[in-house]
Amino acid sequence: MVLGDAAVGKTSLINQYIEHSFQEDYKPTLGANIIRKDIYINKINVKVRLIMWDLAGQEKYNVIRSMYFQGCVGALLVYDITRRSTFETVNSKWLRDFEKYVKQEGTYVLIGNKTDLTEQRVVSTEEGNSFMREINASDFIETSAKYGENVEKAFENLVYNILKKLGEAT
Repeated sequence: MVLGDAAVGKTSLINQYIEHSFQEDYKPTLGANIIRKDIYINKINVKVRLIMWDLAGQEKYNVIRSMYFQGCVGALLVYDITRRSTFETVNSKWLRDFEKYVKQEGTYVLIGNKTDLTEQRVVSTEEGNSFMREINASDFIETSAKYGENVEKAFENLVYNILKKLGEAT
């Protein structure tokens, strides 16, 4: 799953990862989008089919969102480095929802998105790293969905850490 407040760049991260494209005009996700991609993880020589759920971040979708957590084993917890409130809700909302609704112990990667907006940054890399350790995320990666910076790395690290936790990777 890709979780985070509205307009942190969840859909843009997915579009960059799947289609290597970015759209300037923001269109909010309505409910959920389901995306599939087959990938190859070189590190462990394995092919994996990803089924990704891009869940709407708006409050009005809170009630139905819990249905989508069934069978989930991993998440990207995304915040916008230019909006501190989105960083704070990773812990107060998104991580809690993930831990509450995911039946088995899941894996999650903390993502600080929009690194292309360095002039507007309000959440430092050091804060992200510290927060990753605090919430026991398997990784912390800063990304730019606009330019594709670290996007592939974010998804592949999540998949690798899921497989590792499930005993499928060493």
